[in-house]
Amino acid sequence: MSTELALRPIEARDDAAVAAVIRAVMPEFGADGPGFAIHDPEVDAMTAAYSRPRHVYFVVEHGGQVVGGAGIAPLDGGAPDVCELRKMYFLPKARGHGTGERLLRHCLEFARSAGFRQCYLETLAGMDQAQKLYRKVGFEPLCAPMGRTGHFGCDRWYAMNLANLNLSDSTA
Repeated sequence: MSTELALRPIEARDDAAVAAVIRAVMPEFGADGPGFAIHDPEVDAMTAAYSRPRHVYFVVEHGGQVVGGAGIAPLDGGAPDVCELRKMYFLPKARGHGTGERLLRHCLEFARSAGFRQCYLETLAGMDQAQKLYRKVGFEPLCAPMGRTGHFGCDRWYAMNLANLNLSDSTA
């Protein structure tokens, strides 16, 4: 894969492609049953879901094709200063090129600029590369979930104090 990747905010024309990425990647990791984000109503309407204040979703494009994305939104059932990293998925051809770290840091910069002090995320056993990335950037594992996401299928939880975000380590 060449390095010609475009990272930009989601547009309405991306909704079907983002839903397709989510629906392709989640089953790859066994995350297609009840209690996983693949069943969230927003999957089919990502632009609308992330057009509200303190919400953002970025897509990664390669050669005009959406190959991944990630978003930030307030944590449902959480404190007002806690956000959640949501729906960060990449097609296999977009993995292993540093794109995940670039996108993750971009999301966290948005979160901090939107006034969030902590970022939470949920994942599951088997998403080992993602968990390695989260730890590298500064996320710490938690013993239990936060908020009310409805994602009872997830079994790994992480949080990060956004004051600890080190922008000098950015791969962007």
